[in-house]
Amino acid sequence: MEPRYIANVVVLELGAEKCIGCGMCAEVCPRGVFTLQGGKAEIADRDACMECGACARNCPVGAIAAAVGVGCAAAVLTGRLSGTEPTCRCSDGSGDPCCE
Repeated sequence: MEPRYIANVVVLELGAEKCIGCGMCAEVCPRGVFTLQGGKAEIADRDACMECGACARNCPVGAIAAAVGVGCAAAVLTGRLSGTEPTCRCSDGSGDPCCE
């Protein structure tokens, strides 16, 4: 079974109007988040995203925006498991851009 995150916590956006259908996002994504349908990329499994940012860094036309660093998704999971409020490093003044 593939690891799953909590539904709808991943910061991932795909601008389909910018997509040129190169397939790079599907090729570099380690979790199979993207597929190509009708010559364009689609988000097939948003909740599988681990916010690594490989898709956004490799998109030649900037059609993808992703919060890099697993900070936000990891913070929500850690908060749920520990019974505390979710926190990530972007709120502690460290300058880590995990949730930007």
